[in-house]
Amino acid sequence: MQSPVQAYLEALHERVKTNQDGQLANYIPELTKADPEWFGICLVTMDGVAYGVGDWNQPFTIQSISKAFVYAAALADQGNDFVRQKVGVEPSGDAFNSISLHPQTGAPFNPMINAGAIASTSMIGGATTAEKWRRIESLMADFAGHPLAVDEAVFRSESETGHRNRAIAWMLKNFGIIDGDPMEALENYFRQCSLLVTCRDIAYMAATLANGGVHPLTRRRALPEEHVEEVLSVMATCGMYDYAGSWLYEVGMPAKSGVGGGVVAVLPGRFGIGVYSPLLDAKGNSVRGIETCKRISWGLGLNIFNRANDPGMALGRVYTGADAPSRRQPTPAMRERLAGSAHRIKFLSLHGFLSVDGIEHVIRRMQGLSVDADSFILDMHRVDGISEAAARLLNEARIGFSGDGIAVVFSRIHDRAALRGPLRKGLARNDRGILSFEDNDRAAEWCENRLLGDAILAAGETAALADCALFKGLPAELLAQVEAAGTRISYAPGTQVLASGHTGDGRLFFIETGQLSVLVAADSGRSQRVATLGPGMVFGEMVLLGQTTRSASVFADLEVHVMAFEASELERLAQREPQLRIVLLENLAKGLAAMLRGSTKWIAALA
Repeated sequence: MQSPVQAYLEALHERVKTNQDGQLANYIPELTKADPEWFGICLVTMDGVAYGVGDWNQPFTIQSISKAFVYAAALADQGNDFVRQKVGVEPSGDAFNSISLHPQTGAPFNPMINAGAIASTSMIGGATTAEKWRRIESLMADFAGHPLAVDEAVFRSESETGHRNRAIAWMLKNFGIIDGDPMEALENYFRQCSLLVTCRDIAYMAATLANGGVHPLTRRRALPEEHVEEVLSVMATCGMYDYAGSWLYEVGMPAKSGVGGGVVAVLPGRFGIGVYSPLLDAKGNSVRGIETCKRISWGLGLNIFNRANDPGMALGRVYTGADAPSRRQPTPAMRERLAGSAHRIKFLSLHGFLSVDGIEHVIRRMQGLSVDADSFILDMHRVDGISEAAARLLNEARIGFSGDGIAVVFSRIHDRAALRGPLRKGLARNDRGILSFEDNDRAAEWCENRLLGDAILAAGETAALADCALFKGLPAELLAQVEAAGTRISYAPGTQVLASGHTGDGRLFFIETGQLSVLVAADSGRSQRVATLGPGMVFGEMVLLGQTTRSASVFADLEVHVMAFEASELERLAQREPQLRIVLLENLAKGLAAMLRGSTKWIAALA
């Protein structure tokens, strides 16, 4: 099944690529050679999974996106106090190549404009220009997850035409912001902007910042954690130049653009996003990059001001139908069939508020389990709510799994509007809706029935007393005497056969045909089913141990035919035939032991 996240990005790419607005950057001659049709999107999760579409592996030069990461290196090498003396953190409201310096100190307003970026490059650790460059190369490789090469043609083009940046560098030298030869720092700045990346690379760089400075695949730390929020804060307020305020208002993500056509956006703790399209607006930002990030933010609810949880917290316990079967008592044929296939029923316990990243994590786990799955039961008992975007993805995944022959059902949604509302709104056209069960037991039985198919005993099928586990081992003559002591009774569907708390009924029952449910009262006021019984099974057998008060209620689900036995009559028969008492007590003990083992298995599965 295709991931709904991948499908979403593909549909988004189709919509946005029709936008032909913007122009190629022309102040660096080499950048005019880019194909205006190039357009890629990549989204990376916190465990390193990349979703990509379009030209997401097309190399391009990183340009001003490098500013955020070199600023990070300056913080790591020199510390925040030293860097803040040289470069401020206030939005300038000016274009990226503006000469925005503090009137008293001469410090650039922030590290995202050219003046601040050149100053940041000058503060990289190293005794020589070459050492400083090796430090930049190493840091960029840590963020991207592999070494990056320099596009020498772009580097030469930038160096040969970067006269305004030379003027800025000498002004920084004049104000004491740059120590030593400013041209050495400037050449490293030109070189860092000429590094070749792909959309995938910059998405991983963004994901590394989102992951607290640790690359989500290599697990290598690229930036000390204490500097991550400093970098993200400056990206949020200054990363999109004089569009930064509108960006934060409309998109709500720390971001950085480059005139090469790239845009990186960071959802802390959730996603890294990279977009590449070389057509730029008048402010030097990728037109398609901005539109893509807007649509992702709105469509998936990805905004730093939205409620967010660790996506891994969305999924709790995962177990199978073999660990926690339904509480019905299967016939021998059903038990044999389920023994080899019940593990194909997968329970997933979901937690907390489910946003897009949490649901993406859940869906990906389901995809991993689907190779050996017939059905998924999503237990929503501990879910507080779900966003509409997440509900839409979950419904799309449900339909996708259905196409692969795998059922996805829900359990314990109950009447909570925070769940039912978004799930209902997230339904696609012609989608008949979700299948939801009151509890895990009923969901498990439905999934078991899918596995059993024709092996399920039909309602009209009859079981003989010899099939009953309670009477196993009785000689034929004694079994005939027992059968003669019974009374045949029929119950219509919905009839209450036994009532919890009732006393004075000393009968046990053997089911010949039909199906019954055993219910106990729950604290919520609802009734909780503890077993479903079918042909060949008994209920009420605790009267054999002297229990006079019924501990549960029993209802006929279908038309039921039973044989009822008075405990007192069986006791008189046992006085004449002591073997009857021995067999009944042995089989009863075996049955109670099996029930205890089943309950222990349930507890272990849910622990």
